[in-house]
Amino acid sequence: MDLTPFLLCAGLWSCATAALDATPGTTFELRGHWIQGHLIFGRAAPGTAVVFNGQAVRVSPRGQFILGLDRDEPPKVELRITPPGGVEQRHEYGVRAREYDIQRLDGLPDAQVNPPPEAQARIAQDYEQVRTARMRDTERDDFARGFAWPLTGRISGVYGSQRILNGQPKQPHYGVDVAVPVGTPVRAPASGVVSLAVADMYYTGGTLMIDHGHGLTSTLMHLNKLLVKQGDEVKQGQVVAESGMTGRATGPHLDWRVSWFESRVDAQLLAGPMPPNK
Repeated sequence: MDLTPFLLCAGLWSCATAALDATPGTTFELRGHWIQGHLIFGRAAPGTAVVFNGQAVRVSPRGQFILGLDRDEPPKVELRITPPGGVEQRHEYGVRAREYDIQRLDGLPDAQVNPPPEAQARIAQDYEQVRTARMRDTERDDFARGFAWPLTGRISGVYGSQRILNGQPKQPHYGVDVAVPVGTPVRAPASGVVSLAVADMYYTGGTLMIDHGHGLTSTLMHLNKLLVKQGDEVKQGQVVAESGMTGRATGPHLDWRVSWFESRVDAQLLAGPMPPNK
């Protein structure tokens, strides 16, 4: 098959993930880095079956597919490729671990560590809504046209960091935080369809999720105002919300996260260096 390079440097993520990972004699091509938090872009012949760690992966009519490596992706992953009318090929790749910022805080009041019992039902309901949106597997291919920062400002929180409060490991931070004043316009980092729009969730406040296709989703959190609703089509760069400090936020900022189904990938890697603040 023709393995002409398919990720052009016009895309914001393409130049940063230009490492070619293909073995002579294979019928597919991969671009990316086998490192926790990265997204791998693949191409194979149309009609190829792709299975990653036992999960069937959507392949577009043009043969494009993506693979997400979680924050805690294990050191080895398996990729199975079956070209049309061909024999299954099995490949194992080593995944490089990253070091994350871990903070330990002790002696805190319990109210600052655990939510009150009366909030548990609401938290569970929020989680189910988010998980349902995250598990969408649509044929959209908006992800293939690259990502841009939804706004610019000071980065105040990074992917992978975690706090251990009174000896209890809390959920890692899966996004990138950008400190900006309340009301700053928030733009769609890539085109897609709004898969969730909720004005007030317990932890994340105003929450907006955008489906970019093939299981890849952006989540924009702590929003002060949502300007689109579930089901709306949005274009990259379109203003979709205003930033805020809703939910359990300690200051005004935007938390932008990207997931490939249940695997949380590093949004900052997709967007590349932040452009100068205008």
